[in-house]
Amino acid sequence: MINLLQFKTVFDELTVNAILDCIFVVLTLVFINLIIDYFVKRNLIRISLGVASGVFFLSHVFCFDGLQLFSLLVIFLVAFTGLFINLAELRTFIANKSSQKKNDKVLQKKKGEVDRIFDHEEVYKIINETVTYLSKHKVGALITFERKDKLSDIVKNGTLVNCPISFEILATIFYPGTRLHDGAVVIKDDKILAASVYYTPTTKPLVGKYGSRHRAAIGISEICDAVTIVVSEETGRISIAYNGELESYTADNFFTAFENIMSLTSENND
Repeated sequence: MINLLQFKTVFDELTVNAILDCIFVVLTLVFINLIIDYFVKRNLIRISLGVASGVFFLSHVFCFDGLQLFSLLVIFLVAFTGLFINLAELRTFIANKSSQKKNDKVLQKKKGEVDRIFDHEEVYKIINETVTYLSKHKVGALITFERKDKLSDIVKNGTLVNCPISFEILATIFYPGTRLHDGAVVIKDDKILAASVYYTPTTKPLVGKYGSRHRAAIGISEICDAVTIVVSEETGRISIAYNGELESYTADNFFTAFENIMSLTSENND
């Protein structure tokens, strides 16, 4: 039985090397424990390491060389066994990290596609040709251009199209009797994203006679920075809704007004 005086004497005789050895083992234990906790989270392994490290420390203090060596072997055996038996978790972790990096690259690529260069002038000419034709024949239409604010959630209530802009396609979509002629067409850059998309109409009072298309156009412009063209099926009147306001134009001045608005919104987005 070791009394307090003997216990103190033992500590007084500890060498610097012995203390450093203990610190090294404890730090090694902490490091291994953190790795196991990060990948594995197994309580039994952590408890075993704690007990073995305690035995090692005491055996080092009381100079039990055999027990000291044994406990040191137990520490590393338990630690590395814990890591090896859980290589599946480690592989899964690495695979998930690799998959995440691939997804990030895809997202970055998609982000780059949003800002891709296309012929704005050609798109505006197609829109002008389409709107002029629809106005002349009094075919109702609602055409929205996505700007900085994304319309992903809104287009979900319509029919996805995802095709290049063309006069023929737009004129066909809005032709009376087709399944997609009601609702709006949503355009992003030079692509038709969706057709037959419905918006929540504005609730503010309007001066004059405005149909459901005009109210829907104002409604979508109140909640985002989209630019929406409206063609009245009753009068053929052309209007543009932006920033909560609706302005009417003739077939002669529509193209200039539309081009100016789109250029202005592009500058604001930049």
